[in-house]
Amino acid sequence: MRYGTVIPGRFVDRPNRFVAHVDTAEGIQTVHVKNTGRCRELLVPGAAVYLERGTNPGRKTAFDLIAVEKGGRLINMDAQAPNRVFGEWTAAGGFLPQVTAVRPEFSYGESRLDFCLETPEGPHLVEVKGVTLERGGAAYFPDAPTERGVKHIRELQRAAEAGLGATLFFVVQMEGVRSVSPNDGTHPAFGAALREAAAHGVAVRAFDCTVTPESVAIRHPVPVLL
Repeated sequence: MRYGTVIPGRFVDRPNRFVAHVDTAEGIQTVHVKNTGRCRELLVPGAAVYLERGTNPGRKTAFDLIAVEKGGRLINMDAQAPNRVFGEWTAAGGFLPQVTAVRPEFSYGESRLDFCLETPEGPHLVEVKGVTLERGGAAYFPDAPTERGVKHIRELQRAAEAGLGATLFFVVQMEGVRSVSPNDGTHPAFGAALREAAAHGVAVRAFDCTVTPESVAIRHPVPVLL
């Protein structure tokens, strides 16, 4: 996926989870943060960030904060990007062979999962999770407790037990991490649910991404350590 007009800036502060102040060549901008997670290790004063200029003249903020540099690594932090890049990649044949239809926002049980992929073997349900938390070269999810994420995992497990294909797919929004793991220190219930689901037929996969200020694309598989 590609963005429109992107400009650099320096992060100043984040008054709440929806907006931040960024110092740019056009002055201090109040920008929309496209990620409501904590992102405390990313959004630190002085960090180099990238903003996409909005195209709606009626919006309250002129820019969206979409990426940040951390320790020489560029991290996309747009919460909408993982589903978009997964959808593009899957439609191009990257995830499963012979996918005949890609159906986003698919209702199953008591949840709305990100995708239902139609294949000759039957439906394959996929829940996508974007990963922005990195420590020591390894990536972790989530960066904040997510009861919704636990609910989705349990729905995938029920689908797998009913004989459907089911995958929890981590889109790591950066390049070159060595592994992805549940962040048990932040939300132990998520890790417990994921391990149980994996033991009952849910596939757990992860890929990193090639990230530039203007684009994001799925790149290479990354080991998942449960």
